[in-house]
Amino acid sequence: MAEPTQPACMDDSPTTTTARDHVLAALPLPALDGLTEAQVRGVTCVWDGIFLTPATAISLGPRKKKWLDGTYDWFPRGCKRCVGRRAYRLLFDHAPACERCQKTSTCPVAVEVHRLIREGC
Repeated sequence: MAEPTQPACMDDSPTTTTARDHVLAALPLPALDGLTEAQVRGVTCVWDGIFLTPATAISLGPRKKKWLDGTYDWFPRGCKRCVGRRAYRLLFDHAPACERCQKTSTCPVAVEVHRLIREGC
């Protein structure tokens, strides 16, 4: 499994990258080499392999994969349940290190993690 990148707490100013993008990019994915073609193509969940529909799928954003002398993009998707579970685990890593999480409930990363958890229930 790839190492997750801890999402940094963001300020409230508008940016091209949203808190949701940060959280989804920080979710650890399984190794690409161990996935089925359907998982790589985003037809099935990247974690548990269940078939995805527009109503059940969450796009995890483009990812880069090194191959030979270059890289290519792949676009993994997960089911709401799996994304919610991984977001929940991510919150345990994020909150203790985030000053904003320790003082208020307004951290954009924590707010988005909570949304993803609720979607996955």
